Amino acid sequence: MRFVLLLISLMSAFSVFAAPRCDVQTATQFADVGAVKLAYQSIGRRSDPALLLIMGLGGQLIHWPDEVVQSLCQQGFRVIRFDNRDVGLSTWAKAPGSRNLTLEVLRYKLGIRVDAPYSLREMAGDALHLMDALGVPRFHVLGASMGGMIAQHLADLAPERVQSLTLVMTSSGAQGLPAPDSHLLQLLARREAPNREAALQQQADLLAALGSPKVQDDRQALLQQAQIAYDRAFNPEGVQRQLLAILAEPSRVQMLNRLHVPTLVVHGTADPLLPVMHGVHVAAHIQGSQLKLIPGLAHRFQEAFKEPLLAAVLPYLRAHRSDPQWARL
Repeated sequence: MRFVLLLISLMSAFSVFAAPRCDVQTATQFADVGAVKLAYQSIGRRSDPALLLIMGLGGQLIHWPDEVVQSLCQQGFRVIRFDNRDVGLSTWAKAPGSRNLTLEVLRYKLGIRVDAPYSLREMAGDALHLMDALGVPRFHVLGASMGGMIAQHLADLAPERVQSLTLVMTSSGAQGLPAPDSHLLQLLARREAPNREAALQQQADLLAALGSPKVQDDRQALLQQAQIAYDRAFNPEGVQRQLLAILAEPSRVQMLNRLHVPTLVVHGTADPLLPVMHGVHVAAHIQGSQLKLIPGLAHRFQEAFKEPLLAAVLPYLRAHRSDPQWARL
């Protein structure tokens, strides 16, 4: 009997060690970070350097492609992805969305102040408190689009904790930069739908418009992506509130000028939402930053560009994976 128990114990231990370290299907967990509760996944060994992924407008943690997350984890990172407030399974704000988003966009274009129920800096505080809750003192940050804007604030809030910063398809928010495609703005503002089918069609339209003109999208694949996101969580008013937070944001140029965090800026030459000069401008205002431009990349993680994106990001992250500050302690 003792031998049987020992054998069972050994088999259980083997199954634990045999389990894939970079399992992207790991359970979603929740952390209270002040006024909100964030849904997150932690993928990889707790002992590995942490890499925090911050998603863009309306994006959920599932919008980080599993293959990309797995590749990052296989480089020896503990990858943490989460739902920002007001999307996915994280807390949804109670404040109503804008009654007239078109009017708020017009106010923004005219340089008139836009009021928002919360700021991008508060969203950066959410991310920072998440790392507090996970007991992670130092970490790398990779932000995409609005997530890159939040990441800029995070690096400014706690530069001693951000080991490296990777900003993908994002902006400094400065006046005078090329405006987004007008048709795309209309699609972004069109967030209300009478039923599930209409909502899926609208999201597929938006995904197609955010894609590269060099890639022919499969409409059914876009609808399937939209369906997965819709069935996990659908909160169009939350997306409007996030958009208001972006529109209410002043230029971040002064903040970028004072950053001294190792930074990589990655941008596509075919981005219809934040044209390429947005990325160039970000890199120009962060001292010592590196800039990687990807020909044809638009404003989505399309299959055709996953390899070029990883080729731009992975060497940089590998080079900054070790932490000299903590190695001296």
